[in-house]
Amino acid sequence: MARISAEARSRIMSAIRKRDTKPELAVRRFLHAEGLRYRLHAASLPGSPDLIFPSRRTAVFVHGCFWHRCPHCAAGKKEVRSNTGYWIPKLQRNQACDARVRAELEDAGWSVLTVWECETRDRRVLQRLLKKLRSRRPRRYPRVS
Repeated sequence: MARISAEARSRIMSAIRKRDTKPELAVRRFLHAEGLRYRLHAASLPGSPDLIFPSRRTAVFVHGCFWHRCPHCAAGKKEVRSNTGYWIPKLQRNQACDARVRAELEDAGWSVLTVWECETRDRRVLQRLLKKLRSRRPRRYPRVS
């Protein structure tokens, strides 16, 4: 691997987006086309979930396979070969944070669903997600007279 300057590395890493990633947009387009409406990146909730369905009390995270260590694909099992002293603990912290955020949301009464980057290309997985979301009945609010 070629060595690059700290400035160049910083530029590369700053280009990695937190929201509106291709996998997230694929999930959003699919669900919107199926008639579901959602809110994006609710900062008021732990972990700022990618999608939330407030009436269904459901949060959806779209995780990148490498960054969150997907158990389903090769990207999640990819071995870090350079600067392992930094990257291995960093990826472990990501996983620990994911578990903590999930627990906080569930303790607050939210259901949490995770879609992995590798799953966003599989229509069957997206159909299962849709089925899970539709099975959660929206809460009905009493009318105010």
